[in-house]
Amino acid sequence: MERKIMEAAVNAFLVDEMEIEAGDIHENARLKEDLGLDSLDFVDIVVIVEKKFGFKIKPEEMSGVLTMNQFYDYIESKMVI
Repeated sequence: MERKIMEAAVNAFLVDEMEIEAGDIHENARLKEDLGLDSLDFVDIVVIVEKKFGFKIKPEEMSGVLTMNQFYDYIESKMVI
């Protein structure tokens, strides 16, 4: 899957499932501070990502993911494997 397609899919479920304004989602947006995601939101996001992209997320691997760009990078790195 091309990165732009993956980013669009991630952005779409953030808008649809997490009710985030599309205009707020950009590469430098911080997941907690800018998008307002909390720990319960992250649980939902993990489930959605695992189903949509077909890999398991380990919580310790996500600890350093703070921005949308880092989140895209993480997903892309798992998809390549």
